[in-house]
Amino acid sequence: MGDQPQLLDQFRRAFGSEPRLFRAPGRVNLIGEHTDYNDGFVLPAALELSTTVAVAPRADRQVRVRSLRTGETVAFDLNEADARPRHHWSDYVRGVAIMLERAGHRLSGADLLIASDVPIGSGLSSSAALEVSTGFALLSLAGLPIDRKQLALTCQRAENDFVGMRCGIMDQFISCHGTAGHALLLDCRSLDYRLVPLAPAARLLICNSMVHHQLAGSEYNLRRQECERGVALLAPVLPGIRALRDVTAEQLEANRQRLPELTWRRCRHVVTENDRVLRAGAALQAGDLDEFGRLMVQSHASMRDDYEISCRELDLLVDLALGTEGVLGSRMTGGGFGGCTVSLVVAGAVERIRERVARDYQKATGLVPEIFVCSPGAGVGAVAH
Repeated sequence: MGDQPQLLDQFRRAFGSEPRLFRAPGRVNLIGEHTDYNDGFVLPAALELSTTVAVAPRADRQVRVRSLRTGETVAFDLNEADARPRHHWSDYVRGVAIMLERAGHRLSGADLLIASDVPIGSGLSSSAALEVSTGFALLSLAGLPIDRKQLALTCQRAENDFVGMRCGIMDQFISCHGTAGHALLLDCRSLDYRLVPLAPAARLLICNSMVHHQLAGSEYNLRRQECERGVALLAPVLPGIRALRDVTAEQLEANRQRLPELTWRRCRHVVTENDRVLRAGAALQAGDLDEFGRLMVQSHASMRDDYEISCRELDLLVDLALGTEGVLGSRMTGGGFGGCTVSLVVAGAVERIRERVARDYQKATGLVPEIFVCSPGAGVGAVAH
């Protein structure tokens, strides 16, 4: 965070003590959308955009958390026996604290001040950045050992079981394990992963459409149900399958008549997307940016046509990018129905591409897009000050 001195000053004024600082990044998923909850493969990268938590211990078991973004302060008690969500941003913090305690970690009371430059509701995982930075800060404050894989799982559990969003593991995992200059190819079933380098000649151009259609939450859960229905209908003829991860494109095509058309298309996206992720990882490893870009374009078409989670604004951003010299590939990223696109671009052409996409998008929609240029960043950690 560039405003670290301001964060420290605000903390001292709000809580009257000297804090420690921790940060966790948002993420952009380069390819592999809606595959994580199907036990599949994803290829995210941590961002340089992040959430920073200033934290200091308290003598009691109270947690006071203040957001610089909203100006609100919320308090809760770690000893509370039957905590319920308040349907408020603080549920992400509270949920993480509750799940850490349930996992056997005795936390100390704390004052927290949260600052973030990860845009909310844009598909860059502001929620995971908040969860992971909070979890890492609370464990560090209590002097407890930190297992990054377990922290990711605990933060996912907080979002699933306390906040009530049935997200997969990807967002929390990359926020914990991100490495500068690399994307991370993750098997969402085994949680095995490998880092793959992004060539220095390339940059990531992230365009925020500035729209967030209200469908997003309900449609996300509907897509999960349709995938589960597909597995249930295929299981009698494909013994042993537990998720769409276990189905090949050939098997899906051979059993097309067993599935309603809509369910089949939803399944086809997931099955073909898993294959694209594995090929994309191999392309990055080999430094074949052109092939990686082609796979991004195929991924967007699949999300637009088979999974139906794109929207007019996202399609426009992708088309504008692909029509600009120096763009190797582009796709929507995140849950869908708004949020961001990610494009793989030649480093030397970044400013020209940014200007053209921003100008033509504003002309077509009246909206001014937020555009970020970045390389993959590091995962959660302490911030020196």
